[in-house]
Amino acid sequence: MGVSELGWFAVVTNLRGFGTPEPGRSSRGALVTDLLAGEGRFADPDRADLSTFNPFNLIFADAGEARFLSNRPETLRSRLAPGIYGLSNGALDEPWPKTLRLKAILLDWIVGGAAGPEALLEGLGEERLPDVGIASAVPSDAPFEPAQSPIFIRHPVYGTRCSTVVAVDTEGRGTIVERRFDAAGETVGETALDFSWAG
Repeated sequence: MGVSELGWFAVVTNLRGFGTPEPGRSSRGALVTDLLAGEGRFADPDRADLSTFNPFNLIFADAGEARFLSNRPETLRSRLAPGIYGLSNGALDEPWPKTLRLKAILLDWIVGGAAGPEALLEGLGEERLPDVGIASAVPSDAPFEPAQSPIFIRHPVYGTRCSTVVAVDTEGRGTIVERRFDAAGETVGETALDFSWAG
């Protein structure tokens, strides 16, 4: 996940349910770095060969629009209508309990005036199982995650290692806050950076 001075935001996730990743494929992080820099093999997502990557989901946005890309089960490039979306390790807006819970937290934050990222970071730190009334199947390539899991996972191998919030207001003023955790799930640091897309 990242932002750039060119006025871009991008976030990529792996996409589960398509088997074990192939280690010889291109790094999915290159999608984010090339998009944010505006140069490189993958800077133009309309022309980039997305088949060279292991399965992924990607959202990138500027002040005017947001777009979604994925390469499984086939290459998908689409513009997103204004709204709240949940991006997980499944299909876009797949109703996993934790995804639904995070969308509700984000909506409450927006309706409540969107004052500072602390409420969002607290939401990302929830360890109770989301109570949304549905069960969720986890693909077989997620061996450490139960069918229903909390937003914040304490696990020495598979656990949450950072929580990040990016917020940009209508004037192009933004902040990115990252909270980091050790293998026991304890907070070990936090970094906050302000940026501007104005002008």
